[in-house]
Amino acid sequence: MTARLEDRMVAFVEAVTKALGLSLVVASEPIEDGTRITVDGDGGQALLRRKGAGLDALQHLVNAAFRSEHTKGHIVVDCLDYRKSKDEELRQTAVLLAERARATGETQELGPLNPYARRIVHLAIAEDPTVSSESIGDAFLKTVLISTQ
Repeated sequence: MTARLEDRMVAFVEAVTKALGLSLVVASEPIEDGTRITVDGDGGQALLRRKGAGLDALQHLVNAAFRSEHTKGHIVVDCLDYRKSKDEELRQTAVLLAERARATGETQELGPLNPYARRIVHLAIAEDPTVSSESIGDAFLKTVLISTQ
């Protein structure tokens, strides 16, 4: 990915947040599997209301605008490290449910989750060869089943 594309993504997020009347600092950084766009500043709390619904909407807009150009990995938009802490919490929950599935032999359910959250769970479960995960459902929000192999 080029620095020019990163600059355009940052400018896009700046324009959207400015249109919302928010004065925020936007930056980008490469991550292991893509690009992370960070949003910081006092007005960031507005994006985090209602369980981060505004942040989810912003991420959806960025992905829709740049998905075809950003072919190497994923684009993650985070505000005040909200997503980073939620992602870690979700990973820990997935690991805990994997341990419970191994201990009881019963399939564990997690969800309903959006595609981004399901990906976090599937990646966490993939690190353990004794368990597997699968998404079920036919809507945007799906449930992840975690079971022993």
